[in-house]
Amino acid sequence: MALPHRRDAPELPDFGTLKRVARDQLIYLLEQLPGKKDLFIEPDLMSPLDRIANVSILKQHEVDKLYKLENKPVYSTSDQLVFLIRPRIRHMKYIAGIVNADKAARRTRKYKIIFSPHKFYTCDMVLEEEGIYGDVTCDEWTFYLLPLDDDIISMELPEFYRDYFLEGDQRWITTVAKALDLLNSLFGPFSKTYGIGRCSKMTYEVWKAMVDDNGDEKGRRPPVGHIFLIDRDVDYVTPLCSQVVYEGLVDDIFRIKCGSVEFGPDITSSDRSIKVLLNSQDKVFNEIRNEHFSNVFGFLSQKARNLQTQYDKRRGMDVKQMKTFVAQELKGLKQEHRLLSLHIGACESIMKKKTKQDFQELLKTEHSILEGLDIRESTTFIEEHINRQVSPIESLRLMCLLSMTENGLIPKDYRSLKTQYLQSYGPGHLLTFSNLKQAGLLTEQVTGETISAVENKVSKLVTDKAAGKLSDAFSSLARKSNFRGLSKKLGLIPRFGGEYDLKIPKDMAYIFSGAYVPLSCKIIEQVLERSGWTGLEEITRLLNGKDFAETLGHVSEDGSSPDSQRLIVAVFLGGITFSEISALRFLGKAKGYKFIFLTTAITNSSRMLEAMIETKS
Repeated sequence: MALPHRRDAPELPDFGTLKRVARDQLIYLLEQLPGKKDLFIEPDLMSPLDRIANVSILKQHEVDKLYKLENKPVYSTSDQLVFLIRPRIRHMKYIAGIVNADKAARRTRKYKIIFSPHKFYTCDMVLEEEGIYGDVTCDEWTFYLLPLDDDIISMELPEFYRDYFLEGDQRWITTVAKALDLLNSLFGPFSKTYGIGRCSKMTYEVWKAMVDDNGDEKGRRPPVGHIFLIDRDVDYVTPLCSQVVYEGLVDDIFRIKCGSVEFGPDITSSDRSIKVLLNSQDKVFNEIRNEHFSNVFGFLSQKARNLQTQYDKRRGMDVKQMKTFVAQELKGLKQEHRLLSLHIGACESIMKKKTKQDFQELLKTEHSILEGLDIRESTTFIEEHINRQVSPIESLRLMCLLSMTENGLIPKDYRSLKTQYLQSYGPGHLLTFSNLKQAGLLTEQVTGETISAVENKVSKLVTDKAAGKLSDAFSSLARKSNFRGLSKKLGLIPRFGGEYDLKIPKDMAYIFSGAYVPLSCKIIEQVLERSGWTGLEEITRLLNGKDFAETLGHVSEDGSSPDSQRLIVAVFLGGITFSEISALRFLGKAKGYKFIFLTTAITNSSRMLEAMIETKS
């Protein structure tokens, strides 16, 4: 990125410790059941487990066969069965079915359930109801944090988003607090905690109680200084925009899962798919991941030319030089060549899908929506998109983006778009619209007078105390995104003359072709600049409050090193997009910070909206 470092950013801590702690704990739990055993793994845990302990490690600890936990009969001949699962009721019922079937067949086996990251009370209740509570032993694998890269740590809890932001289920808040406590015990104590959002506030309160219970942490010099918690619903606009940085595009098109992606035969130029780990160890990927897609091809062709030059060095070498070349350079060059050809293949595939006229028009419409221009034309574009049945998710994304930027759709447009959508994609989506409305993603504009009138009538019928609570409920009912006000006050839509230079970007807006600075990242930038929320009162009012800036425990900034003050953990509750990661990396380079990203899961518009969809059509 062509932007000078203001100061050398500090080195990142080694988060490999988190993997080692998780692996050692899992091995300990498996060894609690001596002898050969079969392991049943929940599908959602397979990819994270692979990053922690591969098959050979499991085999070393007497795991005989591995099965994917599916709703099918069990054909295992082992006398010991281990289930590695998330705490879900349907899994309890499935395991109860296996145990009760063995009882009926008079077969004696040992059963062990390992819950990850921990067990919920409801799991015990179901085991009791099914009559198998005494037949199984239960343990917890407190595997909270998976480092996906040097600066990205994921909790791999994609269900957190729907559970909390749609259903209001707070059960994962303690899990996040425990994850923060683990991070704090290894790399803290953090000197200052900032946050915005209801979920962040609750998580902080639970975590603070844990820190207070753990006692005084004076005297430790932490490698990490600040931590910033932000709710996903503080900024829905950013994940609803099309991603145009390379890593974001790869995620949108090929789906990056747990830090790796599967490239199909069309990209590998062979008859099989290849799974590629995407992180900073991949030198080619590391140089292009944060780049705007328009710059990537030029970089890759230059890289190919440089590689060819290094290969050509072989010509004219004597035997001794050739021997040195083969021993020291050839393996690295071959690996780089393989990765280069994969990324070129991925770029070609992206270009086929994304540089069509349709995509350019889509981006143009998005930029108009963000700027608040040509709303009528944008609505017509969305209608055409729905009627051509391009994609149910893409149509929803555009409708939600329009709704979020305009504080809801005007009733006539809302009804018209909803009717057309249901006619195009099926009436099963009625529940989807209900979910989107509840989450505040797709709403109908409600005049302030309507709510005030209802509020006044209800408040006359109840006591003052209840009226206060009702008033809060009404304000959350009328919760607006206030995007236009925020955009104006924070300068989210850059105003510049001429073309935006994507090769030498000047601000975080480059991640959206210079059209929009992500709100979430701008908030973090402003708070860090001011060392708190002072001077941002109007912004927090527009964000519906719940902001905080506190010192945790007994730590003061004086006790920490200057380097640690420039290491910031950005915690996104409900998911972070690769575009936001790229934007904050850019900010870090500009200001001499280093960001560490901790998230409940990596998200994008598709994952976010799929969590809201009820129909499987």
